Amino acid sequence: MKKIIIVLSLLMLVVSCQFRSADDHQTDKPLDVAPISEVGDSKQELINIEGKIIEDRFNVPEGFTRIEITEDSFGAYLRNLPLKAHDSRVLYYDGREKNKPNVYDAVVDMDLGNRDLQQCADAIIRLRAEYFYGKGEYDKIHFNFTNGFRVDYTKWMDGYRISVVGNEVSWVKRAEASNTYDDFRKYLDIVFAYAGTISLSQELHPVAVEEMEIGDVFIQGGSPGHAVIVVDMAENIETGEKLFLLAQSYMPAQDTQILINPMDKELSPWYSLNFGETLYTPEWTFSRRDLKRF
Repeated sequence: MKKIIIVLSLLMLVVSCQFRSADDHQTDKPLDVAPISEVGDSKQELINIEGKIIEDRFNVPEGFTRIEITEDSFGAYLRNLPLKAHDSRVLYYDGREKNKPNVYDAVVDMDLGNRDLQQCADAIIRLRAEYFYGKGEYDKIHFNFTNGFRVDYTKWMDGYRISVVGNEVSWVKRAEASNTYDDFRKYLDIVFAYAGTISLSQELHPVAVEEMEIGDVFIQGGSPGHAVIVVDMAENIETGEKLFLLAQSYMPAQDTQILINPMDKELSPWYSLNFGETLYTPEWTFSRRDLKRF
């Protein structure tokens, strides 16, 4: 692989979710979805405002049941993500409110940090890393920088830190061995700083939409680029139709949020697997070919 200067890698990350203003949705269809309080009773039945986790907050439409998943799987972790109280607002890393309607139906209750780091791909990296950290499977926590340099958490645990000298990236022993959550978060911040949609899209493997599983990712690597993650699924046993929920962070760094479905306000926030060739989300447009898996 041709080596890329780290400074350039960081720049590519910074712009990886940029250049999409509040009115630039990269879609050719109107996003005129009404807020939850203004839609019909059928939509209200899909939202349980008392629910504390994704599984409890979002009911499945009539005729559907949630797909079965292994209890300790990544899918189960995502389905059980804690949510902030109903009607909570997405906040940016600096405490400002995301002042944009018709984007999300819920906010994941997870600390964000006070730096502009945890953007779109980073939020997905965070979820994956948190899952393995919680299980104690530290050797499975590893991600690549945009220039291809692999960063294993086990190396970080041993007290090694990242050194950047000119074009060279290397490990340098600088600390005592540690596995505290605080050190884990510092590891993630380094990954966030030098990884992004380009590197993550290269790490993931393409998968057919028909084979979708919870934890799969719609991703377009680039500058700009964007990524959203499937956090729950349901199926109609009689018809075979499947539904899914999506979550994202965005630019600037902001709370992870459960997206509405801008194309079907009665089904929202669920999306049907039968969305055609193009998947329209509130702030980005994906192709069926953009689905990938860890």
